[in-house]
Amino acid sequence: MLIPVIISALGFDSSTNDPIVILKEIGGKRTVPIWIGILEATAVASKLEGVKFFRPMTHDLLKNVLESMDVKVNKVEICDLKNDTYYALIHMTYKGKKITVDARPSDAIALSLRMKAPIFVSEDVINRSPHIELELKNGEKKKHGKDWQEILEKTDPEDFGKA
Repeated sequence: MLIPVIISALGFDSSTNDPIVILKEIGGKRTVPIWIGILEATAVASKLEGVKFFRPMTHDLLKNVLESMDVKVNKVEICDLKNDTYYALIHMTYKGKKITVDARPSDAIALSLRMKAPIFVSEDVINRSPHIELELKNGEKKKHGKDWQEILEKTDPEDFGKA
């Protein structure tokens, strides 16, 4: 069974200082913490915070290519967890044909934000994920550690290569 989720929090794991995205089931309390890379975290944060870059970043480029080809992203699914590594699928439709593509969860999430596609996690993955407690007030997105808006404002486009 697939459980619909939202991005509940994006921040840094206090013990490792690695970026982490926390997915929370809609209408429930269960969460799935997924540790991601800094570039993918920046891609997610920039979309959540509404930050625009001078030139398209990789996930924006992919969105533009898919839209130009009239490909619809139907949903993103976090489908498996093996040896502490999460796996994802991107479900799309092209000319009436259903296509499923393997992806890293961080890339799938970043793309889902751009394509306005829902995110789902399999019940099995939720049950096998590390359990963490979030303290959210009135639906706020709790940020752990550094503020992403501050990080993005201080980011130079040169940090991602030539513009």
